[in-house]
Amino acid sequence: MKKFLITSLAFASFSSFVALPAFAAPEEFTLDPTHTSVTWQVSHIGFSTFYGKFNKVTGTLTLDEAKPEASKVSVKFDMSGIISGVEKLDEHLKTDAFFDVAKYPTATFESTKVEVTSPGKTARVTGNLTLHGVTKPVVLDVTLNKIGEYPMTKKKAVGFDATATIKRSDFGVSYGIPMVPDDVKIMIESEGSLS
Repeated sequence: MKKFLITSLAFASFSSFVALPAFAAPEEFTLDPTHTSVTWQVSHIGFSTFYGKFNKVTGTLTLDEAKPEASKVSVKFDMSGIISGVEKLDEHLKTDAFFDVAKYPTATFESTKVEVTSPGKTARVTGNLTLHGVTKPVVLDVTLNKIGEYPMTKKKAVGFDATATIKRSDFGVSYGIPMVPDDVKIMIESEGSLS
């Protein structure tokens, strides 16, 4: 007992002079819309792969480096920003045949679970995607690219990629199936900086 007390006092004394490393608190990063790209791809009748983009995306990432599974992400898509590179198709995608942007102007993704698959590298992020007025769970396969100081702003920044495949019919968007397939692949590239 005496040895334990002496050891405890010695540790307390040492701790008062030496700053022991502490776990960092969770940090909130604001996604940079100019460095955030949400691209979708779908087969075109089996002959080619067609690509488009959600061009107006905002959101936040709360990153807990000490406990990554407690991290979370919240994203909002302005559906008027959907672009395909073909003007008439863009107009069609915004009608009630597809996304009915007049009725459903935004889509959102709110994470509900983070599962680390490779510490400091990859994770599976489950969340609720609300699109076309329908909410369904979606799983993102996420790769952490980098955490560090951003050279221009000198602020802490984070960068990541993510992919997912959804069935558009799950969200009530079934126009053109099966000529235009149900499966749509989503590819995300994003950077965020401390708010």
